[in-house]
Amino acid sequence: MRTRRHLEVWVAVGAVLAAAVSQAGELEAARGAALLEPFKAELQRALRSGLEQGPVEAIAACRDRAPEISMSLSTDGVRLGRSSHRLRNPDNAPPDWVQPILDAYVASPTDRAPTTVSLSANRSGYVEPILLQAACLTCHGEVLAPAVAARIDELYPEDRAVGFGVGDLRGVFWVAFPSSD
Repeated sequence: MRTRRHLEVWVAVGAVLAAAVSQAGELEAARGAALLEPFKAELQRALRSGLEQGPVEAIAACRDRAPEISMSLSTDGVRLGRSSHRLRNPDNAPPDWVQPILDAYVASPTDRAPTTVSLSANRSGYVEPILLQAACLTCHGEVLAPAVAARIDELYPEDRAVGFGVGDLRGVFWVAFPSSD
C-alpha cells in the first residue's frame, strides 16, 4: 500500500516538474524572440534603404550594416547573429550550438518552428528560420542582374547564397542570452 502511494506522489511531482519545465521553455522562447526582434527590424530597414538606392547598394547594407547592428545589440551577455547552410560571408558561420538546429531545418522542410535550447545552467539559445522573401531574390535568386552578380563575385568569391526561391530556407537568426532566474 505504501509503495503504491509513493508511486502516485512521484508521478504527481513528475507532472508538476514537467509543467514547470515546459513553462520555463516557453518563457525562454519568448525572451529569445523578443531579443531578436530589434535585430530583424533594423536589418530589414537597412536592406530596404539599400534597395531604394539600388540593388548593388543593398549588398553594402547587408555586408556592412548587418554586422554593425548585430554588434550594437550584443550587450549584457546577449550575442546574436545570422547564419546559413549556404554562406555568402564566411564570417557568418554558425556557432557550434546552432549548427545542429540549422541541419535539422535543412533536413525537414516542413518543420521550421523556432527552437530554444539550454546552452548551460545559466544560458539559453534561440534560433528561428529565415525564409526567403521576394525582395531577397535580387541578391539570392536563381538569376541575378549582371552588376549584382559582379559585385557579389568581387566581394564573396566563394559565395554559395544564390539559387533560392521565395519561401526557401535562407538561413537562421540566432541569439544566446542569460537564462531567466
